[in-house]
Amino acid sequence: MTSRTTTAGAVLFAAGLLALTACGTTVSGSGAAADPSPVPTTGQTPDHAAQAAAAVARHDKLFPEVAELCRGKATAAPTGPATPGELPTDPEARKYAENHAYKNEATLTPAAKCRGDAHAARIRKALGGSDGKGAPKSTEELSGLLTGMGYKPEAGDVYASSTGNLSFVLSIPESGPCVTGHLTPPMSVKAHGVYMEGGCHEPRGGH
Repeated sequence: MTSRTTTAGAVLFAAGLLALTACGTTVSGSGAAADPSPVPTTGQTPDHAAQAAAAVARHDKLFPEVAELCRGKATAAPTGPATPGELPTDPEARKYAENHAYKNEATLTPAAKCRGDAHAARIRKALGGSDGKGAPKSTEELSGLLTGMGYKPEAGDVYASSTGNLSFVLSIPESGPCVTGHLTPPMSVKAHGVYMEGGCHEPRGGH
């Protein structure tokens, strides 16, 4: 008798535990109210104009002489059609233009063009003028010169051709635009906008 009572008590105890456990269980799809977690709110739309102005301000602190030259220049791009100019009517010329559209550059604002031209002139002067006299003779020397002037050449931005001719591609710190230079006489250093596919390096290959 004692054995049966003990067994029955154990069964009832186990059943009680099961009932208590079931009371605290929520079954998916049972209609129970969901946890009222707060819905994340979307942030404010970034103010791109303010971000651009802040970038230019940082640039101006790094290069005060360029900032002084370009003070008061317009910061808006010239108005014009959003699409490139009319394509040639000749089928072959039209095909060529379409296949090379990826090489199109972004239009520079007057302020960005002024900054770019000022940086190009600054670098050209440091390289010894248009004749390139006294210009660096290796990628290491050229990279060191540009770094010492406050620029930040990254891997692949300073390079030499198979014949040893030196070139560089830079994005002006903080504000842009791009400056590309070739040290082969006559030296060429010019400012330009980013390419359609992004970046300052001229895209290779056709589409």
